[in-house]
Amino acid sequence: MPTAFITGITGQDGSFLAEQLLDAGWSVVGLARRSASRSLWRLAGIRDRITMVDGDLLDMGSMIDPLREYQPDHVYNLGAQSFVATSWRQPLLTGDVTALGAARLLEAVRIACPEARVYQAGSSEMFGLAGDGVQSEATPFHPRSPYGVAKVYAHHLAINYRESHGMFVVGGILFNHESERRSPEFVTRKITMAVAAIKAGKQDKLRLGRVDVRRDWGFAGDYTRAMTAMLEQDQPKDFVIATGKSWSVDDFAKRAFDIAGLKMENHVEHDPALMRPAEIPNLCGDATKAHTELNWQPQLSFDELVTRMTVADLKRAGA
Repeated sequence: MPTAFITGITGQDGSFLAEQLLDAGWSVVGLARRSASRSLWRLAGIRDRITMVDGDLLDMGSMIDPLREYQPDHVYNLGAQSFVATSWRQPLLTGDVTALGAARLLEAVRIACPEARVYQAGSSEMFGLAGDGVQSEATPFHPRSPYGVAKVYAHHLAINYRESHGMFVVGGILFNHESERRSPEFVTRKITMAVAAIKAGKQDKLRLGRVDVRRDWGFAGDYTRAMTAMLEQDQPKDFVIATGKSWSVDDFAKRAFDIAGLKMENHVEHDPALMRPAEIPNLCGDATKAHTELNWQPQLSFDELVTRMTVADLKRAGA
């Protein structure tokens, strides 16, 4: 039975990836910090089928030991300080976890199981101010946050390990991908949770920053399928994963309020405190390479994604 090693397994992507790998007959080992124990709710249905080990991207030794013990075939580095707004408040921590954490993992794999295939999670935030068009693998990076800068470092280091050490390392440049498992601090989940709370009579207002910024939003479960496909190729390559369509925060909120039978204009307020120091007006990905070489296509549309998330939060709120 092949074995996969996943950092960040308690997060949104880690949980979808673990489910898909288990269904495909893989053994799954997950690395998690002890402080992440409260986040195990995403793994509730599969927890007894996963081997969990204590570790941290800040501590290379805690990764070397389980990598040596389990000798995984595939390693997925999904662990990071992944919230852009937090990266402005904690830029050093973001660099240590998101950038140097990837360096520690790559070095741990080189030492403990160099034949393993490695997936490094990149982000559309690496593109930043990349123009008004769509972004592909050939688009230059111009990150606009400490998080985006840290991801660029990790991405280039992954390429360096591939070229310098001959390791099978791929970089997935994933555009925004959401689900009902998304953390509440991300704007999409903030919206759907607020809509549900308003519908249930538990709150009245939703405060948002800029609502004109546009993002290419897809379904997380579709994007984790692309991760596994990247590691099954004959040669390691980097891929943009995206839907090719962008929508504004306003579009997302309007759809969520409509699903709940509410009028958005009665409940949304602008909050200047939620404005970012350096905003990215528009991100939209060109996943032609993934379509062609991975035979990957997103399955859930934007409307289906917003509906799925909103309905799930309405049920949780008892609305």
